[in-house]
Amino acid sequence: MRWLVLRVVLQSQADEDPADGPGRDLLVRTSHSFAELATAIDRAFARWDLSHLHEFRFADGRRIGMADTDEFGDREEELDEREETLGMANLTVGDSFEYVFDLGAGWEHVCTVLQGDVDPRTAYGGRPAEIVPIFGWGSIPDQYGRATPDGEDDVE
Repeated sequence: MRWLVLRVVLQSQADEDPADGPGRDLLVRTSHSFAELATAIDRAFARWDLSHLHEFRFADGRRIGMADTDEFGDREEELDEREETLGMANLTVGDSFEYVFDLGAGWEHVCTVLQGDVDPRTAYGGRPAEIVPIFGWGSIPDQYGRATPDGEDDVE
């Protein structure tokens, strides 16, 4: 089991490209599943409505996601995120892939392996049981475009 630092940067949200996309560096183990990674990314980007479909997309055409859903009927080729681990993806430093949250709105993130063979005690101060953010920057946009708690500034 190896530890990696994975940089996740929001590239587009609902077909809009943020000027300087916010990002988070996550400390991950190669034994973590892609389902665990999806959960960690959604937490790091302050998502609370998790009812939306998501998937990971690789340059070679592989897709890893919620394989047990049949809402779109075209997911037969998708690998199950609960079974696939980061180690199974054979990721090395510099490798990138996409994470898309809410396939309808298309919140697209670029995930890049920033560091390999990381000592979690140095990077985090211990060995976390789950994926944790260790660095971040930028303002996280509200999932539904709200600017106030009462929602008067909602974007529709």
